[in-house]
Amino acid sequence: MRKQFQFQVLTEWKAGVFQNAKSHTSKIAGKSELEISAASEFKGDASLHNPEDLQLSALSSCHMMSYFYVCRQNRIEILDYHDNAKGTLELKEDSSGGFTQVVLHPIVTLKDASQQELALQLHEKAHQLCFIANSVNFPIKIIPRIVH
Repeated sequence: MRKQFQFQVLTEWKAGVFQNAKSHTSKIAGKSELEISAASEFKGDASLHNPEDLQLSALSSCHMMSYFYVCRQNRIEILDYHDNAKGTLELKEDSSGGFTQVVLHPIVTLKDASQQELALQLHEKAHQLCFIANSVNFPIKIIPRIVH
């Protein structure tokens, strides 16, 4: 049985509110507003979040949550998790472009070091389950590390 879920964002720009035409707000009911701009490389406000940062953040967060899910299923207790995700965006001559790849670098501290091999393998299962990874058209490489 398939399930569907709807998500909604209101993107809003008003003359006189933002100094840069590339800056705006995104509003999600019941949550803090996000002030967003184009990346500074594209003449946006460097102090604000940009869509590229948010895309990378969504991929990193989704992988982490999927990983926690599969670890819980396998009774693996995580003490700490860090990911220094990096994305490569390629701009074409016609000014179009997109991400060509993302590399996730999750570093996981386990409570039980004897589960290290399984914990490393579960990153692949987490990647298969990640909603955001399943929604993009570029490769995502995962280079996990387990520390004690």
